[in-house]
Amino acid sequence: MSHTVGIRQVQKQKTRQALLDAALALLEEQSLSSLGLREVTRAVGVAPTAFYRHFRSTADLGVALVEEALGSLHRMVRSTVTAADSSDERIHRAVELIARHVDAYPAHVRFIARERHGGVQSVREAIRGQLGRFAEEVRDELAQDPEARGWSEDDLLMLSHLYVDQMLATSSLFLEALDGPEGERERITRLATRQMRLISIGRRHWLD
Repeated sequence: MSHTVGIRQVQKQKTRQALLDAALALLEEQSLSSLGLREVTRAVGVAPTAFYRHFRSTADLGVALVEEALGSLHRMVRSTVTAADSSDERIHRAVELIARHVDAYPAHVRFIARERHGGVQSVREAIRGQLGRFAEEVRDELAQDPEARGWSEDDLLMLSHLYVDQMLATSSLFLEALDGPEGERERITRLATRQMRLISIGRRHWLD
C-alpha cells in the first residue's frame, strides 16, 4: 500500500513540475496576467481539472515559480558578500555569480524581470518578499565586516538593498546580452563592476 502511495506522490510531483515548466516556457512570450490555465494544461497534456490538484490559480502557480526562481539563490547570494580579501574580490564574485545564473536559467530571470512590476499582485508581493530576504541576509553578512563598525542597522539594510537592486539590474543586462552583439557581455561585466565599486566607495565614506 505504501509503495502505491509513494508512486502516486512521485507522479503528482512530476505533473506539478511539468505544469511549472510548461508555464515558464509559455511566459517567454507573454505576461502571467494573460496566461490561460488551459494553455498550460494543453502543453502538458492533462485535463484542465488536473491543474487544481496542484495550484489554486495561475497566480498561485506564479508564486511557485517565484520560489523556484529565487528560493535556491539565498545561499549563493550570501556567499558573495561573506568576508573576502578585498571589496574587489567580493564584487568580482558577485558579477561572476550573476552571469553564471543568467546563463543557466534565462527563462527564470526573464520571468522575475517581467513580473516584478507585472499585473499579478500576489506574484509581485512574492518577489518583493524574496528580495527583502536577500537584503536582510546581505545585511547580516555585511554587519560582520570590520567596515560596518559604527553603522546603524537601518543604514546597513539600505546598503544591502542597493547591492540587491544592482545585482537584479545586472542580471537583466546579462539577459539582454545573450542575444546581443559580440563583446556585449564583457562590456556589461565592466559596467557592473564599476557600478558596484561606486557603491563600495560610497560605503567607505558614509560615516565621514
